[in-house]
This record gives sequence, C-alpha cells and structure tokens, in this order.
Amino acid sequence: MVKEEKEIANRPDNTAFTQQRLPAWQPMLSAGIVIPGFVLIGLAFIGIGVALFVTSRSITVLEIDYTGIEKDSACFKCSNADVKNCVCNLVFSIDSLFEGPVFFYYGLSNYFQNYRKYAASRDDEQLSGDLDAFTAPSDSCSPYDYNSNDKPIVPCGAIANSMFNDTFVLYRVVNGANKLVPLDGKGIAWWTDYNVKFRNPSVTPLKNAFNNTVKPIFWPKPAYQLDASDPANNGFINQDFLVWMRRAALPDFRKLYRRITDGEYAKGLPAGNYSLTIAYNYPVESFDGRKKVVFSNVSWMGGKNEFLGIAYLVVGSLCVLMSIVMLIVYAKFKFPEED
Repeated sequence: MVKEEKEIANRPDNTAFTQQRLPAWQPMLSAGIVIPGFVLIGLAFIGIGVALFVTSRSITVLEIDYTGIEKDSACFKCSNADVKNCVCNLVFSIDSLFEGPVFFYYGLSNYFQNYRKYAASRDDEQLSGDLDAFTAPSDSCSPYDYNSNDKPIVPCGAIANSMFNDTFVLYRVVNGANKLVPLDGKGIAWWTDYNVKFRNPSVTPLKNAFNNTVKPIFWPKPAYQLDASDPANNGFINQDFLVWMRRAALPDFRKLYRRITDGEYAKGLPAGNYSLTIAYNYPVESFDGRKKVVFSNVSWMGGKNEFLGIAYLVVGSLCVLMSIVMLIVYAKFKFPEED
C-alpha cells in the first residue's frame, strides 16, 4: 500500500506537456525539398562570399617593416641593443588618395601573448584601483611583483612590464618641408576596458596613490606619468596601456596606435611623400621578432580579411556541387513509387 502511494506521488502530472502529447511537426525530407534547398543555400553563400571578397579587396593596406636587422634599413643603427634613445626616419610615398578614416597600427611578429603564464601574469584587483593590491601584489605577477629592494611593482606582471613603448610622429613632406599630420589617440581602446575593467585609485593627486611603490622594470616612467597633461588618459586608463593589456590570440598581431581623422586628413592621406619619425625603444631581436607599422582603412565588414569571403565561396560552391550530385543520384536510382 505504501509502495503504491509513493508511485502515485512520483507520477508526472497528466498534462499534454509532461505526458509528451503536445502536437509536433517533423519535415518529410525528400529530393524535391533537399536538392532545391542546397541550391538556394549555396547561391546565398556565394552571393555573400562575393560581396565580402570584393569589399575586402577594396580596402587599402600599407605595411612597412622597421625592425632594422637589414643593413640597408633606415632603422639599422637602432637595432643594436646597446644604442639608447635612438631615433630613425622612414620615408615612403603614396601614389593616390589613401581614403579615410585611416587607422595607424603597430605590428609585432613571433610574439606569443597567448602563452598561459604570460597571460596570467597580472593583478586585476590592482588594475581596478584597489590600494591594498598596490602594497601586496598578487603572486600571479611573480617575478614582476617586487623589485630587488622588495618594493611592490605597480602595475605588476609580465604583460604590463613588456608594454610596447616605441612612439611615432608622422609628417607630410610638402615642398621640402615637413608638415605634421595630427594623430588621434582618443577612444582607441575597448569601451569596457576604459570604463569598467581598469580604474585609477580615488586619490588626488594620482601620484600619491603610488607612494612606496616602484614602476615596472622596463618602463621609462611610472604609470601616473603616462600622460600627466590629461587626467582622463593617465595611469591605468591610459589608452596605449589599455590597448597593450588586451592580449592578442596569435603570435603575429597588430594593435591600434592612432587614428588619422582630423582636419584636412578627414578624407584620408593625400598622395605625396611622407616621413615617419620613430623613437626606437622596443627590442625584438632577442626572440627573433619583427616590428612594422600598418596604415589601413576599413569598410562595413571591418578590416582587410579575404579569408571570410573565400570561406563563404567555398561552402556555397560545395552546396551547389552536392545538389548536382544528389540530383544525378536521384535521377538514376530513384525509387519506383516515386516515378
């Protein structure tokens, strides 16, 4: 009796949902549905692929390597690690209007920012402005948590310590004279990084928050001097710092440095000769890396990426090909009742 009562108590409700009596629909797949379906899907993918491929080909990209390993390179003298505060000049020309807006990137190769230990070498509490983390950095930052005098490093970790520090100034050569091209560094980082993830301590002046701490080993100046002239671009919310802290997934990558959108360059870079002055500070020879600058514009689909268009074209072509194969098989081996 008790067993019957337990079975009744555990029995699902007598509803259409719990007893699986809901009305259902199942497609009856036949050759007349599948073959046209593959054709339509294939044609749609081919159309999208053509649009993506043509758009990608219309994007202009100019890449200039300035590693300086080659003896004929303009930056050869700077590639020597013993040379300090080295400046080199890259001269290049543009044959026609480089349509804007123009994005200016720096690129690194053979640089594995996705290495697990490197990726974990940071203190998110410190980067969010927690003063307690200033005096006691996370163990994940080791060996870049304290200096040789046992003073805490702020910001700590391998990512911050290895921040890219080459700087660039672009000139347009007009009648033999250099005319400065304005570079816009505002809003180049992710919105969530600037407004949510990274925060400066609520201390005024900001310098006081870094008392009894030291800058990262390879930094020329502390975080509170990254842009002392602009409090909205200083410390942990400095745009260049935020861009660097957003790690790349692949060993060959580029990161946004500036935009060229102001004044007479709003429509792009006019044809002519240009000179790029580079403060060469970042060493790459020790890991067989290379450095480059990249000028590029964008379209509705983003930057230049022919792979996406080619992928759509391949998938669409395979769908059309499969529909033809299925049609031949169906015409030759169809069942008698379908005659």
